[in-house]
Amino acid sequence: MNKKQLNFEKSLKRLEGIVSKIENVDPDLDKALALFAEGVELVKSCSAKLSETKKKIEIITSSGKTEPFKE
Repeated sequence: MNKKQLNFEKSLKRLEGIVSKIENVDPDLDKALALFAEGVELVKSCSAKLSETKKKIEIITSSGKTEPFKE
């Protein structure tokens, strides 16, 4: 699966599927490692998208009368 083509929601859904497989299916070691590596990349991608979105929200709200996004 090409992670570059997945949007945030699809990436998150794929990540949930990976976690479920690792927890419930008991894949062999090589398959588990491949799934784990894919999951790490998806987490990085989702995190980057969230950070980008947070910055955009802060820019939008800082030019208006609303409060900036706070963690």
